[in-house]
Amino acid sequence: MLPYKWRNWNARPEQLPPPDESWRVWLILAGRGCGKTRSGAEWIREEVELGRAKRIALVGETASDVRNVMVEGESGILAISPPNFRPIWEPSKRQLRWPNGAIATAYSGDEPDQLRGPQHDAAWADELAKWKQPSKAFDNLELGLRQGSNPRIVVTTTPKPIPLLRQLIKDPMTVVTRGSTYDNRANLAPGFLNRIKKKYEGTRLGQQELYAEMLEDMPGALWNHSQLDALRVNHVPCDCFRIVVAIDPAVTCGEDSSETGIVVAALAQDCQVYVLADLSARLSPNDWALKAVQAYHHYHADCIIGEVNNGGDMIERILRTVDPRIAYRPVHASHGKYVRAEPISASYEQGTVHHVGRFPELEEQMCCYVPGQYEGSPDRMDALVWAVTELLFNTRLVEIEDEEDDAFQRNRRANYWRF
Repeated sequence: MLPYKWRNWNARPEQLPPPDESWRVWLILAGRGCGKTRSGAEWIREEVELGRAKRIALVGETASDVRNVMVEGESGILAISPPNFRPIWEPSKRQLRWPNGAIATAYSGDEPDQLRGPQHDAAWADELAKWKQPSKAFDNLELGLRQGSNPRIVVTTTPKPIPLLRQLIKDPMTVVTRGSTYDNRANLAPGFLNRIKKKYEGTRLGQQELYAEMLEDMPGALWNHSQLDALRVNHVPCDCFRIVVAIDPAVTCGEDSSETGIVVAALAQDCQVYVLADLSARLSPNDWALKAVQAYHHYHADCIIGEVNNGGDMIERILRTVDPRIAYRPVHASHGKYVRAEPISASYEQGTVHHVGRFPELEEQMCCYVPGQYEGSPDRMDALVWAVTELLFNTRLVEIEDEEDDAFQRNRRANYWRF
């Protein structure tokens, strides 16, 4: 029975759960082949054997991943369970059943609504960073974790710079364990180690996949955090020629709806663009219209820019029910978000666009958006793109002949930040 004496004989210290049981999430960030799957399976087995877990959720990237890796894999639950206490796998029900009555149900991270409703007292989430809708699936998982005296989740994943992982790492109820592929060299084929060392050592992919480093920048994204930090300012250094409020409105309003992107930006006399505010939120049409019009007056904007691909004329009608006097200009997206964002990204690279202060949610979208890999819709980023496009590419600076009007406009621009 020695092969099944995990805690006393086979486990490395970092593969064992934290001794302080006050944690809510045990996040195992580890490289390929590090043994994180074994850690997750052994934790489930121990919780069941001790009678602390009776209703368990097993969540992988897909249904086949749950079965092939978490249940039937070489380090999966069936393989590491002793013959006298091995669960029975019932594929038709997606369930493992132990002799003591404990049940583990398999779920797919690609189908987050599967997790809406069922209740559990323990969960194992594998390769969380690869799920298509990680935030939604994990939220549903946590909301169902309401049985037992101390419900907890073990997350085993190779790190990728997704917002959910960053949130979990910062959460005081999360304990983070890290490990590299080389920590488990005793159980890996020498040919595999030699191959990956030659191919990936010293590369960006190797940092992530072998050493489990959380890379701040997403490969393929048009912005990165260090670039935004370098361009950040505390205030607009001079008067502004133009100020706009850009809206990327959500089509629906509900719990699972996209946000409405609302971004305020200004073109100053130094010919630089300054992003003044990110007011994006999940709002009803009346609420986002009210917020946009309030921003229009608060910042003394020249106009509101609205993307009309989904809302059409409805957007202008809703805005004008709040204030019929606003200046409004519709814009229509004829290209995809990434293509529209490329020239704006180039303007950042040229040092033309600056953020006045920090906008964490907006900047996270900017630095993480890659077509086909991003969860949800980057509505904040899209509103930013419309605002900067309007200021840089659709502005004609003309002299105002009326001295009185000129003085009024300069005073209006110079004092917007005081309100």
